[in-house]
Amino acid sequence: GLKEDPKKYTKMKERLVGVSEETTTGVKRLYQMQANGTLLFPAINVNDSVTKSKFDNLYGCRHSLPDGLMRATDVMIAGKVGVVCGYGDVGKGCAFALKQAGARVIVTEIDPICALQALMEGFQVLTLEDVVSEGDIFVTTTGNKDIIMVDHMRKMKNNAIVCNIGHFDNEIDMQGLETYPGVKRITIKPQTDRWVFPETKSGIIVLAEGRLMNLGCATGHPSFVMSCSFTNQVIAQLELWKERTSGKYEKKVYVLPKHLDEKVAALHLGKLGAKLTKLTKDQSDYISIPVEGPYKPPHYRY
Repeated sequence: GLKEDPKKYTKMKERLVGVSEETTTGVKRLYQMQANGTLLFPAINVNDSVTKSKFDNLYGCRHSLPDGLMRATDVMIAGKVGVVCGYGDVGKGCAFALKQAGARVIVTEIDPICALQALMEGFQVLTLEDVVSEGDIFVTTTGNKDIIMVDHMRKMKNNAIVCNIGHFDNEIDMQGLETYPGVKRITIKPQTDRWVFPETKSGIIVLAEGRLMNLGCATGHPSFVMSCSFTNQVIAQLELWKERTSGKYEKKVYVLPKHLDEKVAALHLGKLGAKLTKLTKDQSDYISIPVEGPYKPPHYRY
């Protein structure tokens, strides 16, 4: 490690020709480094490929949130009140999963556009303070810190389930919970803990110690949707290596071009029995879109 060789990472940097980043959180850090001039090599933002964020984040979480909930607690989701903190791609997948399982879903949001999207899907949009004593299942999906604090948890109903599928274990105030005077932790089974507050003798159930519950309590996303993400990763790595000496990529963050995003999607269609319609030359000319794509401009929002 660094104790044996303080320049370990400095030496490693000299060998790296670029990086490709999978996650929303990681990409945010890369853009920060680009802005303050500390990015050491070119980076490809895989997260914002459409075939990553609109599939892995959305449909992956739609599958693995209820999987983790049921493996950890075997709770009946139907009839419960689910509170989803954040309505980005991850939050959307979680809200749809809970709704489809029969829960009444309430969303918390800071972004008026995401909030309006949630309302248009039939979800109520309130603050956590409004619903903290009403919810049965709380899910953080924000990628931010300090979302559910220990003061919120104290006010929750007995055996409310609290879990995170968005970010590190600081979305939920685990430090505040663990150091709360007189709190008692009862491990029901690995990754499923009941925390009892001394004043009320009632408790909450925290999954995966506040870390990503679909990994801690289940097996993450299914391999098919991850194949979309990892195909992007492979394409990004090949591109960085191929252009390592060409000067094509500066020390900046890039996204993969649209035609490669469409290629990733096309590679996955056959497995699901899809058949694409093909533009005629006349249709192609009429809307100024090539027969073989790309079919959308870079700024298109799917």
